[in-house]
Amino acid sequence: MYDLILAAVEGKIHVAAAALGVPLGIGLIGFKACEGVGRNPEAATKVLVQSIIAMAFAEAIVFFAIFLV
Repeated sequence: MYDLILAAVEGKIHVAAAALGVPLGIGLIGFKACEGVGRNPEAATKVLVQSIIAMAFAEAIVFFAIFLV
């Protein structure tokens, strides 16, 4: 019985860690994208596209944590 409860708690901690880490990662991606555009405004389009793709990959981590646990 305790093994089942422990497994449920560990799974929820796993999802919570992913749910807390993803917003931090997305915030850092946005922060660095803004810095990059500030340093080189001509590359704004390339930086925007790469940052959107990186944010999508970071967001996918939560879905993997939810659905694969």
